[in-house]
Amino acid sequence: MKYTKILTAVLSAAVMTAALAGCGAKDGSKSGDKKNSKGENTFTVGFDAEFPPYGYKDDNGEYVGFDLSLAEEVCKRNDWELVKQPIDWDSKDMELSSGSIDCIWNGFTINGREDAYTWTTPYVDNSQVVVVKADSGIEKLADLSGKVVIVQADSSALHALTGDDASDDNKALAASFADLQQVGDYNSAFMNLDSGAAEAVCLDYGVAVYEVANRGSDFKILDEKISTEQYGVGFQKGNTELRDKVQSTLAEMAKDGTLEKIADEWADKGIDKQSICFDPDAKAE
Repeated sequence: MKYTKILTAVLSAAVMTAALAGCGAKDGSKSGDKKNSKGENTFTVGFDAEFPPYGYKDDNGEYVGFDLSLAEEVCKRNDWELVKQPIDWDSKDMELSSGSIDCIWNGFTINGREDAYTWTTPYVDNSQVVVVKADSGIEKLADLSGKVVIVQADSSALHALTGDDASDDNKALAASFADLQQVGDYNSAFMNLDSGAAEAVCLDYGVAVYEVANRGSDFKILDEKISTEQYGVGFQKGNTELRDKVQSTLAEMAKDGTLEKIADEWADKGIDKQSICFDPDAKAE
């Protein structure tokens, strides 16, 4: 009986240790928790690799983008190694909660997600717009009635049209479509638009500018906007330690002009310097 009690106590302690270890792995990386083979701190950014100009693969097969450039500077100033981790956008929450990534930094909209993540303060003002073929005859949002419209799955455009917080006007607009289709990436969206399988794509303004500029004069952006929003860096809920490090580093970058300089470097890819809204004196909640 004595040995049974001892064995039971040992097993209980082992189970408790394993449970605590599991909780520690799940609560999101803190600075210094992850190290590479050289013992250096790592910072893993989760991003959609087909979301230019914020994050994508260039002609050389390298992952680049405005957000990744910002992350590189943040890592440089904190002596971290940046790990660029492409993710399936629909699986972003699982990637974050499992600790596979430290944050989501990829034109990630705060609006409507305020309580789902621990956020930095906003750094970009953005809008949801519509791209159509230049010769489509579509000039305003009302012209989309009876048309096939595409959005990316779980995107801000989808939420702006059909989400709980969508305006009555946007819900009525979406209801007027012949079909609202969801695709996994914007390359597929524009292939469908180009082939005539769809007549419009709803997406972020910065991405729209990039896509239209790189696809010639066949497409145009409608003047009317579906909605406006702000981008932030999203961390696992409660991971304020790592968020605060990134927040303070972005504040340094805003004060010394580096944030604006990086925006200038991406101007020809669709980043509008006037859209940068990071307030270095604002406190992240």
